Amino acid sequence: MSALRDSLRGRVWLVTLAALVTLFLVNLALQPNLLTPNVLKSNLTVFLPLVLVAIGQTYVILGGDIDLSVGSIVALVNVVTVSVIAMTGGETGGILLGIAAGILTGLACGLFNGVLIAILRFQPIVTTFATGIIFGGLALRVLPTAGLPVPAGYWRTYAGNVLGIPTVLWIFVFALLAIAFIARRPFLTHLMATGGLRTAAFQTGLRVGPIRIGAYMLSGLFSAFAALCLTGETASGDPLMGRLLALSSISAVVLGGTALAGGRGSAFGSLLGALVIGMISNVIFFAAIPFEYQTLTTGLITLLALAGGVLVSRR
Repeated sequence: MSALRDSLRGRVWLVTLAALVTLFLVNLALQPNLLTPNVLKSNLTVFLPLVLVAIGQTYVILGGDIDLSVGSIVALVNVVTVSVIAMTGGETGGILLGIAAGILTGLACGLFNGVLIAILRFQPIVTTFATGIIFGGLALRVLPTAGLPVPAGYWRTYAGNVLGIPTVLWIFVFALLAIAFIARRPFLTHLMATGGLRTAAFQTGLRVGPIRIGAYMLSGLFSAFAALCLTGETASGDPLMGRLLALSSISAVVLGGTALAGGRGSAFGSLLGALVIGMISNVIFFAAIPFEYQTLTTGLITLLALAGGVLVSRR
């Protein structure tokens, strides 16, 4: 038992992994064709935006902050990308320019949040709630109504294969590699120190302000990637896209074992947490639970998964 406790210490994501495997097996029993390539690809396409947003949210929370504006950043990046592509004619060069504009928009939103919170010392939860409203308003200003389509080349590439491998799988692997790369950087150690005890981190000479700004910019960057995925999935612009992603991403982060107080956790755990949330939705759908009970069931299953993580963490 002692060895088991030692292995679980700091690895609460193992509980999330166990929950994911359990839900996968239940889903497999309810949906026998789950393991077919097309179904797996379809599920990954649906899960991927939340996975990316949750990864970005993790770095903000590890630093002891929070970002409630991620859903609005997704919407703003979506409409900017679609609008730039439309203005440039929709050819390959225009598509690449639109993607670049979307990524820069996400980074700019993250920088704006970071400056307000780390430099001007605004309260994170209130500030990102307010900036979320601002970004949502800008999205409506850029594209007042939904429906502006993207060229077929964009969504066909996203829905298709690259070198014989689904594009969504390439993006998922990229997310894993990004997590591994950041995990090996001193930035992550400094970020966790900042989230664990900010005053002590500052007294040891860490540049707490730039570190927190960097975390928000990572959140904006991964939100931009999620927006580009949703753009490929929906093949259109929508200024109201991503409204539920903020709370869902926080749920995924907590399910993955990251402490909301900061200083402890991992982006890999958040990735697993996002997959758990996706699998919960699948199980509820294929279990044919009546519509009026679906939200209640989702909440109960999520609470059970959270309770398992909390119990392991306390032990």
